[in-house]
Amino acid sequence: MSELKKSLGMFDIIALAFGAMVGWGWVVLAGDWVIAAGIWGAVLAFILGGLAVVFIGVAYAELASSMPVTGGEHTYTHRALGINVSFICSWSILFGYFSVVAFEAVALPTVVEYFIPNYSQGYLWSIAGWDVYATWVAVGMLGSVIVTWLNIRGMEVSAWFQKTAVLGILFVGVLLFIGAVLYNPEATGTVQAPAFIGGVSGMMAVMVMVPFMFVGFDVIPQAAEEIDLTRPNIGKFLIISIIVAVLWYVGVAWSVGHTLPLIQAQNSTLATADAMTNAWQGKWAGILLVIGGVLGILSSWNAFLIGGSRLLYAMSRAHMLPAFLGKLHPKYQTPVNAILLIGGLATLAPLFGRKMLVWIVDAGGFGIVIAYTCVAISFVVLRYREPDMVRPFRVPAGKAVGMLSIILGFGLLILYLPGMPSALSAIEWWIFLGWTVLGVAFYGYATVKYPGKSEAIMAEELRELKIVNQLWLKDNTPN
Repeated sequence: MSELKKSLGMFDIIALAFGAMVGWGWVVLAGDWVIAAGIWGAVLAFILGGLAVVFIGVAYAELASSMPVTGGEHTYTHRALGINVSFICSWSILFGYFSVVAFEAVALPTVVEYFIPNYSQGYLWSIAGWDVYATWVAVGMLGSVIVTWLNIRGMEVSAWFQKTAVLGILFVGVLLFIGAVLYNPEATGTVQAPAFIGGVSGMMAVMVMVPFMFVGFDVIPQAAEEIDLTRPNIGKFLIISIIVAVLWYVGVAWSVGHTLPLIQAQNSTLATADAMTNAWQGKWAGILLVIGGVLGILSSWNAFLIGGSRLLYAMSRAHMLPAFLGKLHPKYQTPVNAILLIGGLATLAPLFGRKMLVWIVDAGGFGIVIAYTCVAISFVVLRYREPDMVRPFRVPAGKAVGMLSIILGFGLLILYLPGMPSALSAIEWWIFLGWTVLGVAFYGYATVKYPGKSEAIMAEELRELKIVNQLWLKDNTPN
C-alpha cells in the first residue's frame, strides 16, 4: 500500500467531485440548452441524463468502497479483466483528465476578457485560425502555476481550496435560482422560451451534452487512499456528489430559461451571466456570476489535476509508466513528479490557442467514456466471478444495475462515432490515435524492461486488498 496521507473528509470528497463536474460550461452553454429543447425540455434532459450518470456512478461507488486504493479504475479493471485492459482503461481516462486540465488553462484567460475587454496584447502567432497573444498566454500560465503549486503543497491545501471555490459557486448558483424565482417575466415584458422546443429531438440534442457535463465524479476513486471515511461512506458520498450536480444543472437550466428571452439567448456569449443580470436587474449580478464561473474553472482544474496525478502515480507504482512518476514529495507526501508533469504540460497549453485544445478535450472525452464502459463491465464480471467479494457498499440488484450501466456506456461511446451529432472530427480522431500510439509505446517499453513486473505488483496489491477486506469484514460483522 502507498504512503499517501489520509486527509479528505465528507465535505472534501463532495466538494472534490462536485467541483470537477461543475466547471465553466454551465456559464456558456445554458442558453444553448434552452434554445435546443425549451425550458422544461432542457430540465427533463438533465434529469434523464443525470439518472444515466447516477447508474454508472453506482457501479463506481461499490467498487471504490471495495477497493479504496489510488488509481481507481486502474485496480478495478485489473481484478476483473486483466493487466492489459487495466492499462487501456487507465491510459484512456488519463487522456480525459489531462485534456480538461489543459482546457482550463485556456478557459481562464478567455474569461478575463469579460472583465477587461481587449486586454489581449502582444500578438505571437495564429493556430487553427486563433490568434495567440502574450498577455492572454500569461494569464493561463499563471493560473496553471498556482493550481500546480497548491497541489504539491498537499491534499489538505488542495481540499481547502476546493471547498472554498465550491462554496463560492454554490452561493452564486443559489442567488441565480432565487432571482429566477422572484423574477416576473410579464412585468418586464420578457418573451420566455417555450416549455419544449423540437420535442424528443430537442431533448436529445441536450442529452448529448449531459455526459460531458458530469465528467469528474470519478476523481474520488483516484484519491481513495487519501479519504478518511468509513468504507461504505466512500460509495454513498460519491453518489451524493452526482445527485447534487444533477440538481445544480436542473436549477441552472430552469433559471436561465425562465429569465432569459429566447432571442437574447440566441445572441448571448455568456447566457447564464445575462440571465443573472436580468433576474436581479443589475450588471453587478452578471459580473458576480462570472466570478462564480471562474471558481468553477479553478475547482474543476484542481480536481482533475488531483485525479490525473494520482492515476499517474498508481500506474508508475505498477511499473506501467516510468518509475520517477511514482515519487512522493519528502515533506508534503504528494506525488510531486506526476503533479509537475500534468501541471507543466497544462502550463504550456495556452501557447497553442483555444481551438486546438477544444479538439483535445473532445478527443479526451472519448477516452473517459471508454474508461466508464470498462468499469461497468468490470463491475458485472466481479459480481458473477466473485459473488463473495467484500463489498462495504453493496448496490441492490447489482447485476441488473451493472448490465444497464454497460448499455449506457456503449450508448455514450456511440455518440462519438461518425454520423452522430457529437461525432469526433477527423483531426480529433488523429489526436486520439496519437495518444493511443504513445500509450502503446510506453506500455511496450515497460513490458520489455520489467517483464511480468506489472502483473506481479498488481497481484500483490490485490492480495493485500483481500486481507484488508477480510479484516474489515471481521471488524464490522456483529457478534
